Amino acid sequence: MVGIRDIAKVAGVSISTVSYALNGSDKVTEETRQRIEKIASEMNYVPNMAAKALKRQETKIIAVYLSDYMGSFYGELLDGIKHGLQSYDYEMIVCSGKRSHLFIPERMVDGVIILDWTFETEEIEKYGKLGYKLVTLDREVEGDNLCHVLLDNIGGATLAIEKIVEQPTAEIHVVTGPENSFDSMRRLEATERELKRYGKEYHLHQGSFDAKSGKRIAEEIYLRMTSKPISIFSFNDEMVIGMYDFFRRTELKIGKDIQIIGFDNTYYGNIISPTIATIGFSKKRWGMVAVEKLMQLIKNEPTSNGLIYTSFIPGESFGEQ
Repeated sequence: MVGIRDIAKVAGVSISTVSYALNGSDKVTEETRQRIEKIASEMNYVPNMAAKALKRQETKIIAVYLSDYMGSFYGELLDGIKHGLQSYDYEMIVCSGKRSHLFIPERMVDGVIILDWTFETEEIEKYGKLGYKLVTLDREVEGDNLCHVLLDNIGGATLAIEKIVEQPTAEIHVVTGPENSFDSMRRLEATERELKRYGKEYHLHQGSFDAKSGKRIAEEIYLRMTSKPISIFSFNDEMVIGMYDFFRRTELKIGKDIQIIGFDNTYYGNIISPTIATIGFSKKRWGMVAVEKLMQLIKNEPTSNGLIYTSFIPGESFGEQ
C-alpha cells in the first residue's frame, strides 16, 4: 500500500510537505499541492482514514447497530437517522455482529445508535464510562455519555387492550416477540396489567416478530378455538402478515370472526386487504430524535432521554367489515 513516505520520495519533498498538500493546508503553494496530488493519484494513493480521524478527533460518521434488517420498519427508521444526520454534515454506517463493535474503541465513528438486543448493556455502559457517545433505542441506560430514546410501549399496549375489551369477544390471545426484546417485554407488562384490571382471561403465545411465527401461532389458535369471535393483540405487524396467510385458508373471516390489532403501523398494513388495525408511531421521527440526542452528547451539550408516543390506527382487521 502506498503511503505519504512513498509520495514524498517520488516528489522529492519532505513527508510533512506531502501531508500539508494532501490535507489542503495553506503552508504549501497551489503549484506544489497540485503536483503532489497528481503524483498521489498516479500512485493510487488511498488516505488512511483511521489515522486522519485519530489526528483530528472526529470522523463525521456514526454507527447504527441493528440486530435485523428485514422489513420496512428498519428502512423508515434509517431514513429518519439519515435525514437527521444531513443537517449536521454527518454520515452513517449500519452494523451488525460482534466484530463491528471494534469500530467504537478504535474511534472509527464519533457516536453510536443501538437497536440491537445482542449488544450487551454492560458493554454499552463500559463504553459510556470510557467517554464514547451512545444512544439506545431498545433499552433504558443511565450514565455519562449515554442516552435512550424509547417507544411508548406501555401507552401503545394500553390503547390496544382498551379497544379489545370494548368489543364482545369469546377469547383474547396475546402474541409476544422474542423473550429478550425490550419492546416486547414492556408491551407484555402493560398488556397483562390492563387485562387483569378488566378481569379478562387471555392466552399467551411466544412469537419471534416474524411472519413465520405469526403463521404458526395462528394455526395454534385455530386448533384450540371453541367459539368466536376472538381477539388477537400481536406485538408487531410482521406476525399479523403470517396470521393472514393462515386464516385466509380457513372459513374464518378476518375482521369479523378474528379481530386483530398489530403494532408498528408498517406501510403494508394499509395496502393489504383487510387493512391492519395497529398501534402506530413515527419511525422516521424516532431516528431523527435519536440523532438529535447523539449530537448533543458528541458536542457535550445538555441532553435528556426521549419518548416516541404511539396512537391507535384503525383498520379492517379489527371491527366488522
